[in-house]
This record gives sequence, structure tokens and C-alpha cells, in this order.
Amino acid sequence: MARYTGPVCRLCRREGMKLYLKGEKCYTDKCPFEKRSYPPGQHGRARRKLTQYAIQLRSKQTMKRIYGILEKQFRNYFVKAQKMAGDTRENLVRFVESRLDNVVYRMGFAVNRRQARQLVNHGHFLVNGKKVDIPSYLLKPGDVVEVRERSRDIQPIKDAIEFNRDKNRVPWIEVDYDNYKGTYLRHPKLEEVTDLPVDVQTIVEFYSR
Repeated sequence: MARYTGPVCRLCRREGMKLYLKGEKCYTDKCPFEKRSYPPGQHGRARRKLTQYAIQLRSKQTMKRIYGILEKQFRNYFVKAQKMAGDTRENLVRFVESRLDNVVYRMGFAVNRRQARQLVNHGHFLVNGKKVDIPSYLLKPGDVVEVRERSRDIQPIKDAIEFNRDKNRVPWIEVDYDNYKGTYLRHPKLEEVTDLPVDVQTIVEFYSR
């Protein structure tokens, strides 16, 4: 299964913003972005005026990196979103938000999406009572995600619950930490995904060229 394995802090620097790819560390002054917020490389400090194409490209790259998706799969999501009825922007967000690894992260069973992907790969979660180990598995409204009984003492999951227990959850997800489960209530609306720091319209424009 293809995935990015390089240093994730470089991705934040490249996009010029925190993408919160390392969980707890991103909220502290130990985050490398706090010391070097400019892009990596020899010409990272140079000032550049972005063209419209560059703005669209950066939006696409940022969204891909936030959700940990590579180009081929992300483009496939866009093609499907474009063919569906309704707003293409909202359809695209619906695809990435309903991925199992993202929902595990949203529920607070992992401190970041990268860890959520690994936990799903290792078979620590059930969907509607059945083991699912595919991070890109798309959930439907009403699906119940549960930590497997034998996985509930795994330290990363316990630490994630402790870290996230008092945080506000998104309105399209319901979580019951006492029973190690959560429900994907519905697909989110575009305006509800307030922590997505990109204009999705620019991504639609990029792929529609």
C-alpha cells in the first residue's frame, strides 16, 4: 500500500502552515515549524509571488497531505465527486472525511491521521462488528466503529483517548469512550469542516483545467 514515508514536518514547512501531522507535538513549542516556518530547501526563504495555478496546486497538495492521500487516489475521489449530484466541493470533502482512518482520528482513538492509518492497518478496529483493516474504507451514515476487545489496552489508543477525551468532537460523529466505540452519524457539510485550511474551490479549478 503506497504512502508517504518521509519527514512530515517538511510538509508543513512546504505548505507554510501547520498541518498537525504529528499530534501532540504540533501543539507545543517543540514543533519544528515554530523555529523554521519557511519552505525547505536552498531557496526556501525567497519571497515568491504565487500565480493562480500555484495557488490551486498548493491547495491540492495541502489537502492531500492533511488526509495522507497520494495523487492517484485523490484524483479518483475528485472524478467520482464530479460525477455525483450536488456540489463537487462538498462531495470531495465527503469522500476524504468518510475514510475509516480519518474517522478513527476524528473520534479521538488516534492522535493524528498517520497513527490512525497504522492502527487500522494492524486490524485494531471493527466496523459494524466486523474487522476492517483498510484505511481508505468509506463509511456510510450509521456505521459503528469500535476498538477490538483485545486492542483496548494498547498504549497508543489509551493515550489518544486521554489526550482527546475533553476535546469537542465534530457534529457528524458521536463517541462513547467508556465502550470504545463511535458512530458516523452522517456525512459532513462543507462549511462544518472548519479545520480544513484550504479553499476547496481552487482544487476543483485545478482538476478542471
